[in-house]
Amino acid sequence: MKLIQRYLTKSGCYRAGRKIAVKGLMIHSVGCPQPKASAFISNWDKADAGTCVHAIVEPGGDVYQLLPWDCRGWHCGGDANGTHIGVEMTEPATIRYTGGSDWVETGDGRNTENHVFATYGYAVELFAYLCRMYRLDPLADGVVISHSEGCKRGIASNHGDVEHIWKRFGLSMGQFRKDIRAAMDGSETGSVSGGNGGSGAGVSGFTGIMGKAAATAEQMREYVKRKNPSVAQAVLDMVPLYLSEGEAEGVRGDVAFAQSCLETGNFTFSGSAVTLEQNNFAGMGVMRNGVKGLSFDTAQLGIRCQVQHLKAYACTEALVNENIDPRFKYVVRGCAPYVEWLGIRENPQGKGWAAGAGYGEKILSILKEIAGEAGSAGDGADSPDNPVQPMSGYVKVFYKGRDGVNVRTAPCMGDNVDRVVYEGIYTVTGISLDKRWYRLKSGLFITADAEYVMFMEKLPGKSSYLVRVDIPDLNIRKGPGTDFARTGLFTGAGTFTIVEEADGKGAGKWGLLKSYKRERNGWISLDFVTRL
Repeated sequence: MKLIQRYLTKSGCYRAGRKIAVKGLMIHSVGCPQPKASAFISNWDKADAGTCVHAIVEPGGDVYQLLPWDCRGWHCGGDANGTHIGVEMTEPATIRYTGGSDWVETGDGRNTENHVFATYGYAVELFAYLCRMYRLDPLADGVVISHSEGCKRGIASNHGDVEHIWKRFGLSMGQFRKDIRAAMDGSETGSVSGGNGGSGAGVSGFTGIMGKAAATAEQMREYVKRKNPSVAQAVLDMVPLYLSEGEAEGVRGDVAFAQSCLETGNFTFSGSAVTLEQNNFAGMGVMRNGVKGLSFDTAQLGIRCQVQHLKAYACTEALVNENIDPRFKYVVRGCAPYVEWLGIRENPQGKGWAAGAGYGEKILSILKEIAGEAGSAGDGADSPDNPVQPMSGYVKVFYKGRDGVNVRTAPCMGDNVDRVVYEGIYTVTGISLDKRWYRLKSGLFITADAEYVMFMEKLPGKSSYLVRVDIPDLNIRKGPGTDFARTGLFTGAGTFTIVEEADGKGAGKWGLLKSYKRERNGWISLDFVTRL
């Protein structure tokens, strides 16, 4: 998925500037055989246009954001305009409408099928991203709905989308919601039906900035004492503030603490542009060498400012506390929902907190080390009766019951369910002493019962991965090599999913793009990409 911000600034909807508290997401289909988003964007970006959605999805993976996510859209003709983000999917050119939502195929069916599965997959990826941003449960009643479901609820006009197209390909809103949940839970392979859509797993495998901290205050203290034995007592005393300030804004306080460790050299302030006395633990306001940066009266205010600045990057939600971040207004809201995207070089939009290469990964490395002090990032670290032993591999959830499989904060039964998963493949980092619980990459625990899950030492087939393209004119070819014809298309700059590698003429390696997986006719030279 390549998210492109293209606000409809001429639209009466945009200019009205009305805000909503986001309660859910509504999926639409444009209702005409037009695969290009540009055709709709030009019509909607007018003062007298009566329609305006938040985003539109193309089959190649381009997703155009047309409104701020918390702007009231004109997408469903009902009350859901005031509660739900509206997302349109383009439709294939190889269909023709015969009346209402009825349509017929005009080609051999391949283009239509490819288009539908592609937009479905990228919609899964986008909705997982938005559900994480707004902390929505896609499986909860009324959270993720189609336009037609909105009509049945009396909150949208009478439309048949999206089911009128999906049902011919075995797709459903029930499956859509499950696929979003699987993507959010970090499925390594994704569960997108059809296999030709966007890589929900690709984005959902990243670490969200918004959410509940996984590490405890004690783990954070132990980490910094180990790294800096002479750490000031004032630093140890303020550690809980990261958790309380983070919780207030919905930001992971342990992420903020790990960032501070990176920026201050584990609070040694060696080589740092700031000092302990400034109460600025993230280099805020340091725009170039020689600039001292911001100062705050107390450590709590400094941490609050840092948390607010992280929230600015991570989502578009309003602040809970009064804004004390003087640079909050300069951030493109929601441009970096993941820790990995805090680095400008790694951010798909070229935005971020810092310009240094691998900035987000450095924070994650510290975060993992913090969690490793007690063997786990979850509450299971505090279960001495059932310690966790290191283990590498993957666990596949195959249980099909409506109640799903519980993911817990500790390796035991009890009132400790963090979430419920329904399918997907997850990374395993450990197993409990009693062999009944796998520890996941997230630090949470899932049952090892063979009636529900299956352990695998390796992922089945070839794993996909993300690459970044920095040039605008990287050719897409029909096969792996310069001896294959060009498709006439370019990737453009952005982030893309590679699902297979192959040798071929003209490059060290060629990569198959996810959106071309079904026909295997979209290859790019990997000499011109950066693997993420």
